[in-house]
Amino acid sequence: MGMATETQFHVLAVDDSIIDRKLIEKLLRTSSYQVTAVDSGSKALEFLGLLEAEQRNLSPPCVSPGQEMEVNLIITDYCMPGMTGYDLLRKIKESTSLKDIPVVIMSSENIPSRINRCLEEGAEDFFLKPVQLSDVNKLRPHLMKGKAKGEEEEEEVDDQEVDEQEEQEQEQEQEQEQEFSSNKRKNAEESFSPDRTRARFNGLEMV
Repeated sequence: MGMATETQFHVLAVDDSIIDRKLIEKLLRTSSYQVTAVDSGSKALEFLGLLEAEQRNLSPPCVSPGQEMEVNLIITDYCMPGMTGYDLLRKIKESTSLKDIPVVIMSSENIPSRINRCLEEGAEDFFLKPVQLSDVNKLRPHLMKGKAKGEEEEEEVDDQEVDEQEEQEQEQEQEQEQEFSSNKRKNAEESFSPDRTRARFNGLEMV
C-alpha cells in the first residue's frame, strides 16, 4: 500500500552505459516508479520536446508500459559522449517549461569540483555509482518538492485568473455607478430647468 502513491511519478533515466542504465531502471521499478530510459542527452531532450523537428532522427526511447508523458524527475549520468549530464542539466534549467523538473546527476568519479558545479547549476543531488536502492530512496523528497512546486504554480495561475475576474467585476460596477450617477444628475437638472419653472409660475398667475 505504501508504494501505491509513487506509481504516479515518472522518472527519465539517462545513461550511455547499458549495464548502468539497466541497473537504474531495475532500482526505479523496484521502487514502483514509471521509467523511461534513454542512452544519451540528445534522446532525453528529444523525449522532453526540446529538440528541433529536423533533429528528431533518433530511435525512439524505451518507454515502460502505461507511462505518463509528464516527467517528474530526471536522473542522468555525468560522463556521456556528445552531450554530458552537466550539459543536459543546463539545457533543462534554461527551459522555461522544464526548469522546475528535479535533476539528479550520477557519476563513477568522486570529484568535489564536479559535484559542486552540478549542484550550483541546479541539480538536486549527486549520486556515486554504482547507484543503490538507498540512493533511489532519496529521490522521493525531490519528487514531492517538484510536485508541490508545480501545484503552487497552478494555484498562482488560478489565483491570478480569479483576481482578473474580480477586477473586471469591480470595473463593471464602477461603470454602472457612474452611469447611474450621470442619469440621476441629468434628471435633477431637467426637473429644475428654467422652462419648467417658468411654466409653473405662469400657471399660478393664470389662476
